[in-house]
Amino acid sequence: MSWIYLVLAGLCEIGWPLGFKLSQAPGTGSGRFAACIAFSILSMALSGFLLWLAQRNIPIGTAYAVWTGIGALGTFMVGIIWFGDSSNVWRMLAATFLLIGIIGLKMAPGH
Repeated sequence: MSWIYLVLAGLCEIGWPLGFKLSQAPGTGSGRFAACIAFSILSMALSGFLLWLAQRNIPIGTAYAVWTGIGALGTFMVGIIWFGDSSNVWRMLAATFLLIGIIGLKMAPGH
């Protein structure tokens, strides 16, 4: 169950930079701005709580590295898919190394 909490925490970690980005959209009124910031805060809180649950059975270093890796890789993909961020070969290669690192930490003995 701890690994499920950790994956969910990593997915929630994508929410707060997404909320920040959406709050900066041109023509964003104060209502939308507040909603986007509230979404970011909620994502941070839920992500932190799920990480806390995961760390009950997963070593802190492994949990933190996987959590930030899922968040970083997910945010990277959101940027490419929805915001037109660059997807050149070097960026994709670096993202692949992140994914290999996340998988490696899960598969390593003693996790």
